[in-house]
Amino acid sequence: MIISGIATYGYLSITKRALGEDLFAPVSLLWFLTFILAPGFFMPVEQEVGRALAHRRALGQGSRPVVRRAAVLEAILLLTITMVMLAVSPLLVTHLFDDSWALFFALLVAFWSYALAHLTRGVWSGTGRFDAYGLLMGSEGVVRMLGAIALAVVGVKAVGPYGLLIGLPAVVAVLLSRRHQHHVLEPGPEASWSELTPNLGWLLVGSVFAAALLNAGPIAASLLKSSSNENALVSQLSTGVIIARVPLFLFQAVQAALLPKLARLAARGALDDFVRGFRKLLMLVLAVSVVAVVGAFLVGPFVVKVFFDSDLSRRTLTLLALSSSLYMIALALAQAVIALRGHAKVAAGWAIGMATFIAVAAIPNDDLLFRVEIALVAGSLGALTVFAVVLRALLRIGAEPDEESLLEAFDALPMEP
Repeated sequence: MIISGIATYGYLSITKRALGEDLFAPVSLLWFLTFILAPGFFMPVEQEVGRALAHRRALGQGSRPVVRRAAVLEAILLLTITMVMLAVSPLLVTHLFDDSWALFFALLVAFWSYALAHLTRGVWSGTGRFDAYGLLMGSEGVVRMLGAIALAVVGVKAVGPYGLLIGLPAVVAVLLSRRHQHHVLEPGPEASWSELTPNLGWLLVGSVFAAALLNAGPIAASLLKSSSNENALVSQLSTGVIIARVPLFLFQAVQAALLPKLARLAARGALDDFVRGFRKLLMLVLAVSVVAVVGAFLVGPFVVKVFFDSDLSRRTLTLLALSSSLYMIALALAQAVIALRGHAKVAAGWAIGMATFIAVAAIPNDDLLFRVEIALVAGSLGALTVFAVVLRALLRIGAEPDEESLLEAFDALPMEP
């Protein structure tokens, strides 16, 4: 994950410098749109495949029937979303990709590539092949960054090749991770749809809305801009959002440290101890949030200038860091609600957060960046409020966590580096 994160920032920084502000804008929008669609639809499948295979592994049962079921589900999602994208492709090309059909083709390639990658990651994690999982995650980012370096060195200025580097490295990483992996999918008892979890539908809905809220800022800015002359503003906002997302990676480390203890508490049904453990997690998240907002205010403009050669105001970076921090707190609360078996309520909360973002962004304002910044803050705050109210209600009625829901909760992180 560390290698993937560093390589991702390397790719984006190199691409930005190679293309310049105006040409980087549509490539950055391709990036954000990809990571709405791919993690939103396929990460829940990855997580449930991993959980189901781990359960079968503990029972000594073969994994092939589960993977076959998951592949059918992914094929349905792939074909459905691809048809929708083809139907709206003229709008995407005109309003997001600056009339570049090459970038739309790159979006399709990325969507199909990540379908394969997420399913493969689910297989590696569920069968305990974490060396292969780590190789897939790390090599994808490295291949992408090396590709960007090669394009920049030879002086490529077309957006299409840089766009293809968003998705194709995932396929390369899958192939690399398969080396020396034998007897992965063994025959076993037939799998039912319920084995992938009866909550998969709610997890998918919540994941899509959560990913949309996380990545909506630059896309909204592009749709709301008054002319192509504001491409530079979209590009600058994209870099700001990317920098503001760093604390979310720290959040993953924090929750990973506390997951084993909370899982044991959930397995025992120890609600009081679970609540105390969750409060510890929430305090750590709040601490990370404060550091992130203060850091954005103090050194944010310097960091963006050094890594992306962009000029962003202290106000913009502080508000983006605040929106990311509110999102991170909302995510922690949402995970607690899922652990208490509130999957449908979490899907509704993320939908309300996204609706709040859209409503606030629709309010006219001559300052494009401020308009989107406030919408991001409002959307994250809206979701956070819903989850806080729901969590309080669940605890009041004595809802208890179970281990399976807790594992689903801590997997519910719809983002990539």
